[in-house]
Amino acid sequence: MILDASFPPDPRVENEAVSLVDNGHEVFLFCLSYSKALKDEQIQGISVKRYLSNTLEYKLSALAYTVPFYTLLMQQKIQKFIKATQVSVLHIHDIKIAQAVFNANKKWNLPVVLDLHDNLPEVMKLYPHLQKFPGKYIISPNKWKLKEEEFIKKATKVITVSPEFIESLEKRLPLEKNKFVLVPNTIRPSFYEDFTLDEHIIHRYKKHFVLLYLGDTHVRRGLQTAIAAIPKLKEKIPNIKLVIVGKNTTDVILKQQVTDLEIQNYVDFEGWQDVALFQSYINASDVCISPLHRNLQHDVAYANKIFQYMSFAKPILVSNAIAQARLVHKINSGLVHKGKDIKDFTLKVLQLFEDKNLRAQLGENGAIFIKNEFSWQITSKKLLHLYDNFQV
Repeated sequence: MILDASFPPDPRVENEAVSLVDNGHEVFLFCLSYSKALKDEQIQGISVKRYLSNTLEYKLSALAYTVPFYTLLMQQKIQKFIKATQVSVLHIHDIKIAQAVFNANKKWNLPVVLDLHDNLPEVMKLYPHLQKFPGKYIISPNKWKLKEEEFIKKATKVITVSPEFIESLEKRLPLEKNKFVLVPNTIRPSFYEDFTLDEHIIHRYKKHFVLLYLGDTHVRRGLQTAIAAIPKLKEKIPNIKLVIVGKNTTDVILKQQVTDLEIQNYVDFEGWQDVALFQSYINASDVCISPLHRNLQHDVAYANKIFQYMSFAKPILVSNAIAQARLVHKINSGLVHKGKDIKDFTLKVLQLFEDKNLRAQLGENGAIFIKNEFSWQITSKKLLHLYDNFQV
């Protein structure tokens, strides 16, 4: 496995690698380290091989398909990795480092699995540094999209995260249809079975009606809609509290919005918290939200948070981004609001607040779905089948 970041944490990489190890495969993970103190080690059976990187390389990664410097630097590290480990298959996590892997692999010609975590070219269009000079003029998401297509054609197999993502790729590249393998981002049972509650968090929100958001808080995730709904909601729900666990560089916009609306007592910015506390925040909540903006990325990908929410039998409120809306309607685990629509978001929260039985039923439907159909043990079977049947 080739990861262009430090490890841990990366839940998808860890889940895939551990499952392969548990199924009898030997997994070496190429990853980067920004500290000389961090050495190679075994993590849950994964042989983690760390290659020293630095801030310059990190910044060059954004220019991977503008100038070749990042690719050349990574290519040398990957060649050393392949030579040292004698692996028989290369598994690339996302496209940023893919060119370096294909270049390094010319000598060995190993089978390559391309693992697309996101519709990265579409996500890039929303990055703040691509909205202004100089990023707007030197980084081209369209060039990255062409590279993505090139890598899909070169790869032996391509893993993607949702049926909607596969549908979009099949329309773009119909001749590659047989390469695509669905491995969604789901959670391991240990997330909802093996945890310790933080009583301080439980007690702090005991008397509140809590709307919870977990994860990356970039404005494209829709939190401005939830914040804008609070002034109306607090009139009907005096004890309402919007709890935001996560962070992003765009948080200044969200915090200014809260200040402008004078609702500081109704919104808690918890910042990024240890993953071990997620269960406590979910447990303390009444409704969990994913108010994503509609775009080509959000329409084809599930946010892992919705599965974390459902595993604790919490009703969820999601925007009408296609993938998550389709899933919620299918299993009846929550309500769907129109993206960016403050009035509709408000009405759906009030509907859930006023009907405790509805909240319980929706939550139970979600929990049953996670336990019986959509836990990692079930959704990883296609990954295991892929590797069990690889001809190398």
